[in-house]
Amino acid sequence: METLNSPKVLFGRRVKQLRLQAGLSQEAFAHKCGLDRTYVSGIERGLRNPTLEVIAIIARGLEMEIKHLIEF
Repeated sequence: METLNSPKVLFGRRVKQLRLQAGLSQEAFAHKCGLDRTYVSGIERGLRNPTLEVIAIIARGLEMEIKHLIEF
């Protein structure tokens, strides 16, 4: 079980926060990124450990640089 302050959990919370600020559903965001909705859900819940490539895809989907995505 992951702790509440583990990098995966913090990253997932950040992705969800930014996705919601962008007004995107998980499904719309996943489609925009070319990812499966269940994969995005797993990231947001801190269950998935995305690769750097996926982090870059997420950053592009949120129209921001990676460095801003990982500010938590």
